[in-house]
Amino acid sequence: MSGDTLSDLLRAVRLRGAVFFYVEGHDPWVAETPCASEIVSAILPGSDRMMEFHGVASGSCWITPEGQAPVKLEEGDLVMLPQGDAHIMSSAPGLRAKDPDPGLFFTPRPSRLPHALSLVNNNETTAHLDGGGCESATLVCGFLGFDARPFNPLLSSLPSLIHIKGAAESGGWVSTFLRSAVDETNKKRPGGAAVLERMSEMLFVDAMRCYLDMLPPDEKGWLSGLRDPAIGRALSLMHQDPAEDWTLERLGEELAMSRSTLHERFVHFLGQTPMQYLARWRMQLAARDLMDTDSKVLEVALNVGYENEAAFARAFKREVGTSPAAWRRERRAASAAAAR
Repeated sequence: MSGDTLSDLLRAVRLRGAVFFYVEGHDPWVAETPCASEIVSAILPGSDRMMEFHGVASGSCWITPEGQAPVKLEEGDLVMLPQGDAHIMSSAPGLRAKDPDPGLFFTPRPSRLPHALSLVNNNETTAHLDGGGCESATLVCGFLGFDARPFNPLLSSLPSLIHIKGAAESGGWVSTFLRSAVDETNKKRPGGAAVLERMSEMLFVDAMRCYLDMLPPDEKGWLSGLRDPAIGRALSLMHQDPAEDWTLERLGEELAMSRSTLHERFVHFLGQTPMQYLARWRMQLAARDLMDTDSKVLEVALNVGYENEAAFARAFKREVGTSPAAWRRERRAASAAAAR
C-alpha cells in the first residue's frame, strides 16, 4: 500500500462518482434536491451514503441547505454537501419549487452523461430552467457515494456544507472538471460518462486538499489529524501496514513520542485512541474485502492482523452487529437488488 493515507481511505470506503446534471438557468429559476438518503438507491445503488456537489461554470446563484441561511455562489465556486442534506439551488434566495418531485431521480438512467434534466417541461434532453430573465448561470452538479459502515472517519468529520470560493481559478481538477463536463454535454463523445465519473472522484480529492488548507490550526477531526506531523505519521503507519502488531508503545517509538503524549494528541484530533482507531480501520478493510472478493473469512482475518477466524469474527460482530459471513451475504444481496 502507498503512504498516501487519504488515498488509502478513499479506496477502503469505495469512493464512487455518479450521474451528472448539467443545468443552464435563466432567472428566475429554482431546483430542489431531497435528502440524499431518499435518492441514493436510485443514483448510486450499493452505496451507504451519498453527497451532492455543484460547480458554477458561469454566472452566479444561491444554495440554501435545509434549515440554514442562503449562500451566494459565484463563477468558479464549488460547493459540497457531505452529509447529504436537502437543499435548494436558485437564482435568488427565498425561491421554492412549486411541486418538487423526488421521483425525477428514479427515472431510467440515460445512456450518455452528463444527464441534462429539465424541471420545467419534463423534457430530459434539455438543461434549461428558463424563467425568461437575462441573468443566467451554468451549473455542473453530481453525486459521490461512499461506504459509511463499518468505519468512515473522513465522512463523520466533515461539516454539512463545504464552500470553496474560486476553486476553478486555482487550477487543478475543479477547473478541468467544469470545462470537461460542459464539453462532454455539447459533444456527446463515446466514453464521456466513464471519464466524468473518474474525474469527479479526482475533483473530490482536490476539494479535500483545498478544504484542508482552509481549516484553522486548532481544528479537530480526521483531516486535521492527517495534517498534524505526529498524528499524520501515526495514521500513515497504521494504514500502510494494518496487519502489523501495533501497540501504543511501538507507535510511540516510531514517532519518538511518549505513549501518554501520543495518546492525548490522537484523542484530541480524532476523539478515540490509536488502538481503537486501528481496530475500526481493520474492520473497514475487512468489510471491503468481504464485499469485493471471494476470500475465505480466515484469509480476510489474517489480512487485517487477526491470528484466527474466531477472534476476528467476535471483533467484527462487535463493531458491525453481525458475523462476517452474514455481512457478506446481506451486502451482496442488497447490492444485487439495487442493481436490478
